[in-house]
Amino acid sequence: MGLLTLVVLAAAKFDDANLVALAVALDGGNHLGTAHVGGANRHRGTGAHQQHLIEFNTGALVRVELLDTNYSTFLDAVLFTARGDHGIHGFNSSWAACRAAKEPRIVRLQGPEIKPIPGQGSDGVPQSDEFLGTMLNSVERRMTLVQIRQLVTTDFEAVDRVIKRRLHSPVALVDQVATYIIYSGGKRLRPLLVLLAARACGHQNEQHIDAAAVIEFIHTATLLHDDVVDGSSLRRGRETANEVFGNPASVLVGDFLYSRAFQMMVTLNRMPIMQIMGDATNAIAEGEVLQLMNARDANTSEARYIDVIHRKTARLFQAAAQIGAVVSDAPLEIQDSLARYGKHIGTAFQLVDDALDYQADEATLGKHLGDDLAEGKPTLPLIYAMQHGSDDQRAMIRHAIEKGGLDQLEEITRAVASLGGLAYTARLAQSEADQALAALAPLPETIFKEGLSELAKFAVARKH
Repeated sequence: MGLLTLVVLAAAKFDDANLVALAVALDGGNHLGTAHVGGANRHRGTGAHQQHLIEFNTGALVRVELLDTNYSTFLDAVLFTARGDHGIHGFNSSWAACRAAKEPRIVRLQGPEIKPIPGQGSDGVPQSDEFLGTMLNSVERRMTLVQIRQLVTTDFEAVDRVIKRRLHSPVALVDQVATYIIYSGGKRLRPLLVLLAARACGHQNEQHIDAAAVIEFIHTATLLHDDVVDGSSLRRGRETANEVFGNPASVLVGDFLYSRAFQMMVTLNRMPIMQIMGDATNAIAEGEVLQLMNARDANTSEARYIDVIHRKTARLFQAAAQIGAVVSDAPLEIQDSLARYGKHIGTAFQLVDDALDYQADEATLGKHLGDDLAEGKPTLPLIYAMQHGSDDQRAMIRHAIEKGGLDQLEEITRAVASLGGLAYTARLAQSEADQALAALAPLPETIFKEGLSELAKFAVARKH
């Protein structure tokens, strides 16, 4: 039986060592077989000071341990459970578990309301069906980005060959700059979207390969231009192309990649793709200008910020998913659904990106922390903190946005976190990811649809 998951359980903050252990058995079907709740002292190796490693196979026993304080308070406990109604239950004497899908979840409990268990037997087992708590911020077992890519490995290899061939130019500097940025270690999410969307629509020929390369060329062109406009010196853990080759070369090679992409679109001979990509590139340019207008403007609203995201980032994700359906001659309903999926996942991706600027470590993120603040960009974590902070905090953030300095980066980072700016941004990103998942409903059930679903989850769970 294959290993499904390996979970680290840890718990912090507790007032006494009254532990509760929940054990469930998977019967290999679509529900949990049996469950029981008992005192922690029944289970060898349980302790408030320990971390617990849990692994299981289908059909094997799963033991879950969580910290409780006299059945009254959960503080930052971590619980492993099954997908269901996201609750903790005391079961009745038959110990029949609530029906739930067998896919596991890891859930972080953040101070839910806990009701006392009305009655317990002499053996310490609760004799009640009473609801004990609500699970918040659940994170499902998910595929890694590498595993998602493996669904279309052959396609990805073909895309790489097309990119290498179509990058070539007799002008040496074009070759050097384009190759430097294209192979600088990006996630290639946008071409991945094209490939997964096309395969999810049953695509059989090779047009999706060229379409994916087109998307990557346009994305790379925007990066070259972005780094010049922003004055960035680090991307993906490497010096930016403008830092290595200079601003003029970066801008001009960006233009080359744009024009090469449109050359490739002509060979696809599909006017709807030309329309989608023409509209997308226009929207991206407008988004760049709007972001420039918002720079160093501490009065930027959430609505203005979201408008920039929709144009500058989400629109290319939207185009990528949509043209995957177009090259597959999918029905308009499916094309529209994938376009919505792309827009929502792109929005979620950018929201997470902006939050990471205030919480990731530089080595993992691959760029300088505080870059957005240094450039005077009022992103959502800052906007929210400005709306909810004290007068002093608002003044500090306003000054940093307007002056673009990093002198108070540490204080601002603490304020953004303590005022809920990161949590609010994360909630909004999760909402966008949920809408992306909902948009996939009309697609037939395939491993490629699953890949699209997993990609939406990755967009909000990533750390870089």
